[in-house]
Amino acid sequence: MSSSHQTLKAIYLYIFSLVGLVLLIIGSVRLLDMGLKAFVFKQAEEQDRINYSRPSLSYPVDYLQKVEERGDEELSDEEKKAITSIVESYQDWEEKSSQIDPLTSRRHREASVSLALILIGLPLYAYHWKSTKKL
Repeated sequence: MSSSHQTLKAIYLYIFSLVGLVLLIIGSVRLLDMGLKAFVFKQAEEQDRINYSRPSLSYPVDYLQKVEERGDEELSDEEKKAITSIVESYQDWEEKSSQIDPLTSRRHREASVSLALILIGLPLYAYHWKSTKKL
């Protein structure tokens, strides 16, 4: 093999070893960060828990329910059906969202990304670093 070919191969292997190492570090740091927030610094995500509240509506649901119950004569049948639909969909959302912990959901997403980075980064790093040792 020529010297320039050998140099290019070495550069390639070192670059991809570095990329694998960076992915491994990022994934590990993110996973450790998530674990610290979940088990040590439990108040770190309290603001997120508060932010996951009811969706904002142009009218309060209580008002829409009262209008729906009164059955105002001024409203057309389509408007009454729309109000009923809005109230029912909001109640469905409220019921479903009460069964889900948004922080657990977010932690699962973060863990998935972190593990993916580690699972891609570790073999990438190991293979290319091992190959550099053969040069």
